Formats: sequence, structure tokens, C-alpha cells
Amino acid sequence: MYYEGKVYRPWMEADSLLIQTTLGCTHNKCTFCDMFRDKRFRIRKIEDIFADIDEASNAYRHIRSIFLIDGNVLALKTEFLLDILEKITTTIPECSKISLYAGLNDLRRKSVEELTELKKAGLTLAYVGLESGDRVTLERIQKGLTPEQAEEGMAKAKAAGIAVLASIIFGIGGKERSQKHIVATTRLLNIMQPEQLAPMALTIQPGTQLANQIETGAFIQATPLQILEEERYLLKNMTFKTIYWGDHGNNIVSLKGSLPESQELFLQKIELAIANHPVTKQEILLTSPW
Repeated sequence: MYYEGKVYRPWMEADSLLIQTTLGCTHNKCTFCDMFRDKRFRIRKIEDIFADIDEASNAYRHIRSIFLIDGNVLALKTEFLLDILEKITTTIPECSKISLYAGLNDLRRKSVEELTELKKAGLTLAYVGLESGDRVTLERIQKGLTPEQAEEGMAKAKAAGIAVLASIIFGIGGKERSQKHIVATTRLLNIMQPEQLAPMALTIQPGTQLANQIETGAFIQATPLQILEEERYLLKNMTFKTIYWGDHGNNIVSLKGSLPESQELFLQKIELAIANHPVTKQEILLTSPW
């Protein structure tokens, strides 16, 4: 199997086979992210991707799930992706789940017909980084995404039947915009209604633009108490059914389950942490880089 550079996959994909399809990220400008700083975006040759799929089929007796890496694989031309999906489904017919990283703008730029083709060809889940629904915060972190574009991308995915796991970041608005960030994010999520949601506490990656902004004082981190209050607001005001992956290693409270079934239980745990967790006395949340 071929892998170049640092390799990332969501924690939910721990048991999935990783097939490197692209290298890097087409955007690669987010101030908080260093996942692909060491790579210039490019597409692997399809014959090399096919060779990895063949090798995996020979090496493993049963492959249930495949995750296509690197960043925003959905940016590739639909025909190219259809060829890869067909190769996977014919070579590894027992594979029941094919997922990939995507940008909401990647979903937006494809037609519903194209996305429907990809769904029929075997694509089951797209991981998208929303991070915030607050227009000012999105601009500050250089996400290259507006709330309206996020809404449009999600609507196309739903029309095509492709499930979406959206990630958001508690604390990404900083100390100043904590409340505005979470209010706008919750409002947008209630419109988008992703099938799965992964909220994560902000992690400062060394060497990023955001890390430099913290050093200069241009960005003041939200306190751990604010981060917990953001999660409390989200859980109190969510109005849609989803799978909640709040168990990222950097989150203060580990929460995982279906909503709304687990909503009250999760709120109780957050309230308990707000009242008693010693981290609420600290000025910043100390987390481990990815």
C-alpha cells in the first residue's frame, strides 16, 4: 500500500482501510489546520490507486469499510471518482461502506445528478468541516466558506442521498465571539441537519497561523468554561435527529450517542462538568495536537 506524508482519518474510521486518492487539500488555508501543510495538492494516477485496491484485496480476507484520503477527495472530477468506486465495489464486493473527506463547497459545486451517480456507485458518507456557522469566524479562520454555501452543499447531499458527518469546533470563535459562534453554528446546523455531527474542542497546532495569532495576542482562546457553555447551548437548542460523536480525545466531556434520545443525559453531564470539573478554573484548555 502507498502512503505519502502524514496520514489523517477521522477517529470513527479506525477500522477502515485507507486508500490514498489525493495528496493534500485544495484549499489548505485554514488558520487552525496543519494537516496538509507539507503537501501540494495533487491527484494520484488512477492505475496506482487501482494497484492499491488490488493489493488490499489480496492482503485482507474481508474488508467492510474503506476511507479515501487525503483532503477533500470529492473535489475530483465525478468520472474519476466513479471509476474508483466501481473498482472498489467490483474488487472488494463485501465492502459495505465507502467514505471520504469533502468540502461543503465540493458538494455545492457538483450537480445533484452527479452526486446521485456517486451515491449509486457506492459512496455512503462524506465528512465535511463546517467548524462554525458564524460568518465573521469563518472569515477569520479563512475557511473559504459562507453559511449560505454550507447550506447549499448540504442540501445537495441530502437530495442525492449521501449521508454527511459535519464537524464543528468549540472555541474556534475565541473568547470574544464564543457566544456569537455557537448561536450561529447551532442555527445553521438546525437548517442543514447533518446525519452525523462531530463537535471538537479547539486544538492549537504548533506552527499554524492561529498559533502565531495567539502568540501576538490577535486571538484570545476561549476558556474551558466557555467551551463547556458552547456545548451546553448546542445540546439545548439542537432540533434535529443525528448521531453525536462528541467523544474526540480533546473534548472535556466524552459524549457519544443518538440525538434526541441522549440529549437530556448529555446535558446533565455537561451541567455536572460546568459545576464541578476543575478545568473550568483554568484560563485555557490544554489539548494534544493531532
